[in-house]
Order: sequence, then C-alpha cells, then structure tokens
Amino acid sequence: MPRRELARPAAFWTVAVLLVLMLAASGVPSPLYRVYAERFGFGSGVITVVFAVYAFALLLSLLVVGALSDHVGRRPVLAAALVLEAVSMVLFLAADGVGWLLAARVVQGLATGAMTGAFGAALLDLQRPERPLGPLVNSAAPGLGLSLGAVGAGVAVEFLPSPTSWVFGLLTALCLVAAVGVWVFLPESSPRLPGARASLRPTVHVPASQRRVFLVVLPCLVATWALGGLYASLGPSLVAGVFDVQDHVVGSLVILALNGTGLVGSLSTRGVAPAKAMVTGALVFAGGVGGTVAALTAGSLPAFFVTTVVSGFGFGAAFLGAMSTVTQGVAPGQRAALLSAVFTASYLAFSVPAIAAGVAAGHVGLERTAQVYGVAVIVLALLAVAGLAVHARRPAADSTTLPALARSSAD
Repeated sequence: MPRRELARPAAFWTVAVLLVLMLAASGVPSPLYRVYAERFGFGSGVITVVFAVYAFALLLSLLVVGALSDHVGRRPVLAAALVLEAVSMVLFLAADGVGWLLAARVVQGLATGAMTGAFGAALLDLQRPERPLGPLVNSAAPGLGLSLGAVGAGVAVEFLPSPTSWVFGLLTALCLVAAVGVWVFLPESSPRLPGARASLRPTVHVPASQRRVFLVVLPCLVATWALGGLYASLGPSLVAGVFDVQDHVVGSLVILALNGTGLVGSLSTRGVAPAKAMVTGALVFAGGVGGTVAALTAGSLPAFFVTTVVSGFGFGAAFLGAMSTVTQGVAPGQRAALLSAVFTASYLAFSVPAIAAGVAAGHVGLERTAQVYGVAVIVLALLAVAGLAVHARRPAADSTTLPALARSSAD
C-alpha cells in the first residue's frame, strides 16, 4: 500500500508545528524547576546543572547526528528523535529525585539535538522559492515554543492537582503520535548522500562559503541565546528571589515576555534586509537589557517586565537577521550541517553562561549576578553591530562571500 504523503505546503507547516511542539516540550521544565527544588531540596546551583545537562546533551547530539539527515534523509531522523523525546517525557513522569531529572534532561537533549538540524533543514527544503519562510520559522520557533511550554507548565502548576503527570503524560502521547505521523505522511525532502557513517564523527562543519559570515553573526548568536539561557534557567527564580513574587504563573510569564516577544520581533522585521534586521535587533536588544539591569537595581517588577519585552523584541529581530544572513545561498546537501553549527554555537551560549550564573548566584546573589550578566550580553550585542559595520565597508570583492551584507549595505 503506497504511503499517502502530505502535499509540499502542508508538509512545510506540519514540520513548523512539530518544531514548535518539540521546543515547547524543552521549555516545560523551566517553571517546574522551583517545584522540583522544593520537592527534592536543592538550590539555584543544582537548578542550573539540571538545566545545563540538557543543553550539553543537545550539543553532543548536534555534533554527532546533526548532519545525519543530509545523508539518510530527514524522515527517519525525525521519527527516531520523536520516539526518544517520548522516552524523556516518561522519565520526567517517573522522576523522584535529582538523578531522574538529570537522566530525563539528558535524553531530552539528545532527542532535541537530533531534531534541531533535521527540522530546520526540512523547513528550508520544503519552503516555496518565491516565498522563503524557512529562516523566519527557524528563528521564531524557539521563542514561540519555549513560551508556550513555559506558560503552559506554569498554569498547570497553579491550577492542576498533579501538574507533572498531566504535562508529561500529554507530551508523551503527542510525541508518539507525531513520530507515527512523520514516518507515514511526511514526504522525504532531501536526497540520500553517501558518507552517513563519516558524518557521525563529532565535528562542527560550516561550509567554506559561509564561514566568514558565520563569524560575523556569532557575537549576535551568543548575546541573544545567553540571555535566553539565563531566563530559561533562573527567570522564575529571579521573580521570586529579587521581587518576592512566588506565583508560578508570574514566573513563567517572564519567559513569555522574552521569548514570546521574540516572535513579534521576527515577524516585524521579516521584510527587512538581513543585516539591517540584525543591527536594529541588536541595538534594541542592548537597550532592553540595559533597562532590565536598571529595573533590577530599582527593584521594579513592572519595569523588569517592560524591559524584558523590549529585549525579547530585539532578540527576535537580531536572530532572524543572523539566521537569514548565514543561511542564504547554502547548498541543499549542506543545510543540516550549517544549521547544526549555528545551533551548536547558540546552545553553548544558552548553557555555559547560565551554569556560571547559577554558581555565582550562590556567592553574590541572583540580583548582582543578573546585573553583571546583563552588561556582558550588552557588550556582545554591540560587538556584533560593530562587526557588521566593518564588513559592510570591505572591498567589493568580498561581496561574493557576504551576499546578504552587500545587499543590505546598498539599501
């Protein structure tokens, strides 16, 4: 019996929805860290370790299987990763101590890493050439997914009698249904290429044609994702510890304030030239984080939320600009590898600084840690702007290497 594959436009939006769903699953634990900390008796240092093992497992997965779908196809990689994601949800359901949480996050990180490059590449494969929405969805999905997951979990904690059972039980079922759907209905969008076994060697591969532009956008990736990591790991704890607000919904809303408005930033700048979007976004991001540092100093929760929204808008615009710039012109057989490299850098920034913040918070407090952290990401964002300015003034011969920058500087 022949497979009933989805039409190409339907397949594109199906992949987009599944990407958001998987990123939502990765955002679900953030509001639950405080619940687990109270239940199992650990502090901010352990919270960031539980948070960070996910990112490190994801990085390992990206390095090992990030480019595999370029060789064996998108469909088998995605179906297997969705089953592995369901396993991680079961581990969360069974968790009765820190060890179980660590195991669940490791498995979830491995699954998400396997999916990240494959989903992103599938979006580039399936997008219509006359309407290239792949970079937009790739840049907007993390903010939307993490926001939905965090707010949904926060609401569950406040209003459901057994929130972890409800949340992880539902996600287990959704992951298994999605795995079957991908295997049965999703069309294969990438030709199989030789070298699958060689692609499993842990490497970060940026195609030669994209290396210079990758270095240009790197400070932007680090700045934005480092702030995202701070909010994902310690955002609800900041609300509780600095502003003395214990409500779990309010704690989850701070993640929405950053990541949800990131979606708005991406959508608002989708018609802007990539370099302009990145510069504008980085400047707005730097201004918003500066305001957040001031809000923490003043102890104003309303100002903290407002400035976080501004930072989130800048995050979305800057990340879309960076993603559009670095992926423009990449060959189909190199897409998963490039996106894996982009997300490897992003998730390193997402995890390592957050671990340092968790350790520092135990010594100098959450408020001082967040203030210093904010200044550091401001410097990186401004460095990204300076890097773009330097490359926009390079000789015309470099325009073949930086096509997006050359075009935007002419606008």
